Amino acid sequence: MTASPPSPVLPAQRTPGRYRVTIVCTGNICRSPTADVVLASMLDDAGLAHLVEVDSYGLGGWHVGDGMDRRSARTLAAAGYHPHDHRARQLPRSWVGDYDLVLAMDDGHLGDLRAQASAAGERADHVRLFGDFDPVDPGGIVEDPYYGGPDGFEEVLAVVERTSEAIVAALRSELGQP
Repeated sequence: MTASPPSPVLPAQRTPGRYRVTIVCTGNICRSPTADVVLASMLDDAGLAHLVEVDSYGLGGWHVGDGMDRRSARTLAAAGYHPHDHRARQLPRSWVGDYDLVLAMDDGHLGDLRAQASAAGERADHVRLFGDFDPVDPGGIVEDPYYGGPDGFEEVLAVVERTSEAIVAALRSELGQP
């Protein structure tokens, strides 16, 4: 058995208070809200919810105000998570300085987010791929399940769960928590 690669180091906290994480996908109805629910649940279970704030956005505004894709919500509920009353939001242009860690679900999102940071005159070292923390496929992307069947939503959940566990471990270390 080969050892798993070390988890990437989290960026340092940018502002005092809670460590702020946001997860970004295309429309904020499938991947990013799934990751939001799972990561927030795992942080709560780990006793870190009071130290870390998690939310999610979409790059586009097509679904603003819509609920989570029913297939995502159904997959989460079947796995024992509690999909909240999610309403899709579009990432505001002023996001750059608001978060300690910005997690993109795929390479296109990552490029767009880094370009926005650069245009705002900010470094983008806090913008990463969600998959950078994936212990099975480091640096991989989270595939969009929107146009596929139920298997795609289950695969997204599997990737999100294992990656969220690694993110929680990294946050525990970054925040000096036992």
